[in-house]
Formats: sequence, structure tokens, C-alpha cells
Amino acid sequence: MQAQKKGKKSWSRYVGILAGLALIAYLFSKVDLAGSMKLIGSLGPSVLLILLPYLGLHLLETAAWQRLFPKESVPAPFFGLFKIQLVAETVSMTLPAGVAVGEPLRPWLCRKFLGIPLPDGFATVTVRKLLLGATQGIYTLLGALAGFGFLQAVSKPVVDFEGLGVVMIVVSLSITLVFMLLLILMTNGNAVRKLHRLLLKIPFEKARQWLLRVQEGFAETDRQLQRVRSDGMKSFLPVMAIYVAAWMMLALETYLILQVLGLKVTFLQVLAFDTALTILRAIFFFIPSGLGIQDLGYLAFFHALGIPDYLAYGGAFVMLRRFKEVLWYSIGYGVMFMEGIHLRDAQQVSDESA
Repeated sequence: MQAQKKGKKSWSRYVGILAGLALIAYLFSKVDLAGSMKLIGSLGPSVLLILLPYLGLHLLETAAWQRLFPKESVPAPFFGLFKIQLVAETVSMTLPAGVAVGEPLRPWLCRKFLGIPLPDGFATVTVRKLLLGATQGIYTLLGALAGFGFLQAVSKPVVDFEGLGVVMIVVSLSITLVFMLLLILMTNGNAVRKLHRLLLKIPFEKARQWLLRVQEGFAETDRQLQRVRSDGMKSFLPVMAIYVAAWMMLALETYLILQVLGLKVTFLQVLAFDTALTILRAIFFFIPSGLGIQDLGYLAFFHALGIPDYLAYGGAFVMLRRFKEVLWYSIGYGVMFMEGIHLRDAQQVSDESA
């Protein structure tokens, strides 16, 4: 029975990647591949600039995460956290439903390589994820406000209804509010213990015995969550500012690729449609790296912008962006294997947390 359940779980994880591959195949059946390859072939060394925003994103995320560790806990060295950030993000973005593996991997790697106790790691990872969600809402709001007129104008051709700008403002405010409320609840000092008491009601004796054995770990995680917020909610403001800057790297990357391709698009326009597509990517989280979904979205916006020969430029944009991801994910897996971290370790973390 357990093996059957595990088999179903493994199969379900591959639905996302199969859907992504089908969508990307459909995309490339529509774009002008010959024109795209000609555009890419004409590019010079400036194309290397497109690698920098993703590096900036990782550096900023690491700096923000480092600030979440309580001062009295085990020191969290920046370079050590940077390697964990790179590995965990690579796993999250490349495995089917990879977030369920990559996020639990962070505290495990913090303990293995940095000697940080699991409760400390779980506390900072929990707060990190909630702050990322809240700042995604802020980032989306900034994009919606900056490009409100543009989003309203292209709403009908892109999504086949009016008012995309209004929708994006409502969505961004909702995301920010929900994640901030969750952050307040999770750092109030007893949220994890309440979860533990709720789990103890499950009708499985072995599970209850395990929960009783690790009860102190739940309580310690609660204490660490409270310590993360020891200076009050205002202590999160600098971290949130860093995370918003990290989100901005996504729009900067898109803008740089378009500039390298010689397209005259303003940064505010890019910010507007990139925030919309970031939300789309989050909705289809089970598809690794938003494969196909986000790419088709870019193509729709390029068409709405009136970019000449958008099928050739769109194809070139998608290939450059995906090539950048292949390079960075290759670096991530290189770090992973050089440090002795294997995919089976990530899988074990996912199974233990399920």
C-alpha cells in the first residue's frame, strides 16, 4: 500500500514537467526559429550581461536570509548561506514540484555545513518564505502601479478581458496582506506548538508516538520563531527592502535581454508585464521554472506591445532566458555535487517533511 502511494506521488510530480514540455513544444511550433537563431547569432559579448541579474538575485536573497538569524544563535556566514541558497533554489526550480524539496533542504544543509540547529534553520526558512511571499505582493503592486495604463491598454489582447491593471492591484494587495498576517501568526510564539497539538489528534498511533518524541523540537522552533521577531515587526523592514530589490532583478533581467536584442521597451513596461508573469509562474508552481507558461505569456505581451517580427524576437528572448537558466542551474548542481549533496538527500528531506 505504501509503495503504491509512493508511486502515485512520484508520478504526480512529473505531470508538471510533462505539461511544461508540451507547452514549450507548442511555443516553438509558433515562433520563427530561423529568425530567432539569426538574431542570437548576431549578438556580441554584451549577451553575457544577462547572467548578472540572477547573480544579483542570489546575493540579495542571501543577504536578507542572513539577517533573519538571531544574533545569539550560531553565526551564519554569508558565503556558506550563499552556497545553500544556490543549491536549494536550483533544486526548487528544476525538480517537479521542487519547492517541496528545496525549501526543507535549507535547514538540513544549514545543520550539515554550518552547524546551525534545525529549529533555528526551520524558523528562519519559515520567516524567509513568508517575507518572500509578502514582498512578491509589494513587487507586484509596484509593477501594477508603474505600468497601470499599459496593463489596462493591453488587457483585452493579452488575457481577453478588460481591467488587467485593476486585477493586478487587487491580487498584489491580497498577497501582501495574507502573507503578513501569516508572518504575524507564525512568529507569535505558539503557532508551531498549536500545530503539534493538532497533529496529535490524528488516528495513527505510530505517528502520535513520533510526534511526542519530537515535541521539544516543535517547542524550540516556536522559541526560535519568536526570537527572529525579537525586535518587533519593524525589524523585518530592512529585510523586506532587500527582498523587494531581489524581486526587481527579475524585471532587470528581462529588460537587459530585450536591450541586448535591440528592442526599445521601457523599464516600466517591462516591470508591469514581468510582475504579472511572475504571479502566473507562482500559480503554476508545479511546472519547473514556469516552463512554457511564462514563455507564452512573454510572447503575448510582445505581440501586444507591437514589437515588429515578435515571433522571431520572442523566440530569441525565450532561448536566451532559458539558456541563462541552464547555465546557472548547472552551476547549482556543480556546487551540489562538489559539496557531496545528492538528489537522494533532497528527496529524503521531502519524504520526511511530507
